[in-house]
Parts: sequence; structure tokens; C-alpha cells
Amino acid sequence: MAGAWGCPQAGSAERPLAELLLEFSRAQYRAKDGGGGAGSSSKVERIEKRCLDLFARDYCYSLIQNVNGEICGHYPRQIVFLEYESKDRDQNMFESTVQVSKLQELMNRSKMARCRGRFVCPVILYKGKHICRSATLAGWGELYGRTGYNYIFSGGSDDAWADTEDLSEEDTVFRNADSQLFDRVRGHDIKLLRYLSVRYICDLMVENKKVKFGLNVTSSEKVDKAQRYADFALLSIPYPGCEFFKEYKDRAYRAEGLVFNWKQDYVDAPLSIPASLTQPLNIAWSEYQSWDLVQQTRNYLKLLISLINGNDDSGLLIHCISGWDRTPLFIALLRLSLWADGLIHASLDPAEILYLTVAYDWFLFGHMLVDRLSKGEEIFYFCFNFLKHITSEEFSVAQLQRRKSLQPGFTVEDICMLKQRHQGSTTSVSSDFSLLLESSPRAAGCFASEATELLPAGVQAQPTWSVDHSLPGPSISTDFGSWQMVTGCGSIQERAILSTDAALPCSFPDELPSSGLLVPAAARGSRLEQVRSAFLAAYRSTIGLRAVPPSPSSLGGLLEQFARGVGLRGSSSTL
Repeated sequence: MAGAWGCPQAGSAERPLAELLLEFSRAQYRAKDGGGGAGSSSKVERIEKRCLDLFARDYCYSLIQNVNGEICGHYPRQIVFLEYESKDRDQNMFESTVQVSKLQELMNRSKMARCRGRFVCPVILYKGKHICRSATLAGWGELYGRTGYNYIFSGGSDDAWADTEDLSEEDTVFRNADSQLFDRVRGHDIKLLRYLSVRYICDLMVENKKVKFGLNVTSSEKVDKAQRYADFALLSIPYPGCEFFKEYKDRAYRAEGLVFNWKQDYVDAPLSIPASLTQPLNIAWSEYQSWDLVQQTRNYLKLLISLINGNDDSGLLIHCISGWDRTPLFIALLRLSLWADGLIHASLDPAEILYLTVAYDWFLFGHMLVDRLSKGEEIFYFCFNFLKHITSEEFSVAQLQRRKSLQPGFTVEDICMLKQRHQGSTTSVSSDFSLLLESSPRAAGCFASEATELLPAGVQAQPTWSVDHSLPGPSISTDFGSWQMVTGCGSIQERAILSTDAALPCSFPDELPSSGLLVPAAARGSRLEQVRSAFLAAYRSTIGLRAVPPSPSSLGGLLEQFARGVGLRGSSSTL
């Protein structure tokens, strides 16, 4: 399978993806237009049906009807709500508490709260948790514009206000006032988030609010003046918009060394993450403005994987501005990363998960590939080419879960920091501690050099411990080889054996949870590389790596550059 996919002249296995990419590069998906432009109806229907077939392989689901774009014009005509994994039907591991009729009602009521009506929509189900996507919150300009439009063209009946059973006469009189309008609309949005058990909201915008023609056309949860979203964990993780990926293309598709310019006037959203959510990751978040595109994407993905592997049942929302560029980038990377670990879509092979990700996460949710290709903004290509950077075990759920099992301030590498009590003792490690380590270059080769940096403040002078081990097979083992004492400067002094009362700075679970890896750790990289190779072969044989001519030196070209610089060009600046 992998060999055939790596060849542009592949046979039947590649044809569905080739047809999908050709349709994708021809027209933007629009539910209200039957899925696309003239002559594409049957092709789009095949794409939609294949997505449903692929979801059905592993999940029991319900469909939320959006046939003519009634809920959202750029969402799928049939929105898939994953209820539970098929294998869980008899085990009752994660039973859905969501009623689809209630969910559709909340979606209808909340759609006006977000930019372009792109409401909170669950797209990935993992351990009973919903990973959702949306646009950002609508601002004053869009909200008033759409409420007035809907009121006029619906004969005076705005479906956004259909729930009049809880409207008092006073509310009805003053509902057009700012506070009443935002309370009502954003209140429905919050109800939807809570119904889906979403706790974490990850905002990828580099702005606090999107401004066009001097108006705040969008807002965001982080700057809601009434603090309506204060009960949620709000993460501001600014990430460059699709215009930045023109630079990626101009550098011959090399993301290494490509750093976003954070000094631009419109960039006013700093990185902000609750401290409790960053501790398990050991990432220098304060240095984010110096990261290149590879490091930034890798670190954000680690954060998202960590969030969805918390000990609670909380779901996650990811959004940018319009939710069709940066949002599908991270939704797709999450889906593929979890699949590579064998944790979701377990029955799909590399060709099938690739098709589903391209079709559902990108095409059917309205990514404007035609527009992006015409401007050289190849964020779509970047997504799948980037898979080569997340093949290692540091992105596996198993490793992140073991990191989280440590006490605050410690990581897996901190196992080396064991206090010496009885040098020379021949007693083995206490049975009170069940240690889980993995065979990886970082765990085995970097303990000594990183020990000093990882020590809590004030204890640098204490001796620490590193482990010399060689683990065969998969990533999990309880055989640790011999231990060596490491001084504060990181040098190995002598071999020693831990005593039974040696105090460890952490504890570990006896085994991984039931959702542990279903594939060997080494297979993760191979699976992702097969997906990447298949995408590159299909992309090059259909769309191709295109050269975009330089902007003309005419007045029109200069005006275009000016509009782009100040954010007035709507089609590419609404991400």
C-alpha cells in the first residue's frame, strides 16, 4: 500500500484522493450551493459519502442536517456527531450523554455568536471527550449586520430569537442594546460549550479583535468585557495567519528558521496559558517569539495533546478567526497524531485516514484552497508536509501521560534526580515505586546533560541520578539497568544501586490506562510517514507545487500590497 501511494502513477488506491484534491482545488465547498459549483454535485456527494463510510468503520454517529446551509453555509451538509466508538457499544466505556435534537437546537441558537456563523462543532471524539472547532466570536459590526439582515429577509422573524419563552417584556424592548444582545447571543454559545463539556478554549488569533475599516468585526473570549467566559480555561496561543505561509512557499517550502514578525502593529495578543497547564511539558513558553514555524507548531501541538489527556472529562475548542485555515491545521494534526498512536480511527489505514482528514477537516469545512493557492499561501500543504516533524515518541500520548504522572515541576527526565542515601547498597529499587520508562534518545541520552537545568531552584548542588538502560521492543518496560550518580554539573561520578528507602520525587502508575497505545511506539513514525508520502505524491500529481508570479509594479499592485498590509483584503485575512 505504502509503495503504491508513494508513486504518482499509483492505481485505484490513489484515485479517490486525486479526485478529492482536484475538486478541492477547483471550488470552495458551499453547503448552500449543493457542495460546490456547477457540475460538481455528484463528485461532492461521493466525497461526503466516503467520509461517512470512513467514520462508520470505528464510530456510532448521528447526523446533524445542514443540507442547504441552514445552520452554516460553509459547514458540511451532513455534520457528523460521533457518539461513541463501535467497540465500546457493549463495554459502555464512554456513553454519550448528548441528545442530538438538543445539540442541533443549541447550534441553531448559538450560530450568530461566532464569525460567519461558524458555531462550535465537535469533530473528534477521544476517550469520550469532544474536540471542537469554530470561528472566533462575532464582533459588534458583524453581529448587528447579520441580525438586521436576518430580521429583514425573514419577514420580521429572526430565528436567532426563536427561544422567546424566557424573554421578559423588558428584555424584548431592550434586546437591541449592546449588553442585551451580547448577553443573549453569547449566552447560547456558552450553553453549547457546556453541553459538549468543553473546558479548554484555544485561541490562535494574533489579534485581540479583528479590525476592518476601523470596525471591530470580530472579538474573542479573552477580551469579552463582561467576562462571560471566565469559567473556561482560556488559552491565547497566537499563531501566524495564512498570509505568513506565502513566506514558507517562497523559502522553497522550508519552515526551519522561518520566524514570524511579532512587532507588526496589528499583533496585540500575547501568549497566555494558565501555569497549571504548562508544567508537564517543560517548554520555555516565554521564548515563543523567537521560535521558528517548526518549533512553534510542535510546541502548540504538544500543548493540545496534553490538554485532551487530562484526568477529567473536559473537551477542547480550537479556533482562529474564521476557522478555516489555522483551525483545520491543528485539528488535522491532532487527528493524525492520535491515529498514529492507534487511539482513534483504529481500523483506517494511512490512505483512508489521509482521505478523511483532507475531505472532512479541510474541504467540507470550507477551506478556501483556490484562493490560497492563487496567492501562494500554502498552509494546506504545510499541514501534511509537517508530519515529518511529529513522528517521534515525544508526541505520543503515552509519554505525555507519564509526564503528567509526575509531581508539579518534574518531568520524565527528572527520574535521574534521585537523592543518594546509601551508596553501595545492593538492595534493588523499592517495590513501592513502579517506574515506566521508554527507550528513546531523549530519555536515554540526555539525562546527564539536562539534569542541572531540570533541578528545582535551590538544589543544584545536590547529587542527582541518571539511568543507563537499553530497552528492547516497545516503549514500556520495568527493566532499568544500572543507575549512575550525576553531580550538579552533569558529570557521571560512579555507579551506585538505589536502596529500598531511596526517596523518589515522583510516582508512576503501574500501567497505562485502557486507552494506551494500540501500536508499537516505533510504528508511530512509520504510519505518519506513510500518510505524508501519500499526500505529497497525490498533491504533486494533481495540484502541483505552483509558482506565484511577483506582484506587478503598477498602481493596482501597490494598492493590493497596501490592502494586504493593513488587513483590508477580506478573502485572505479572515483566517
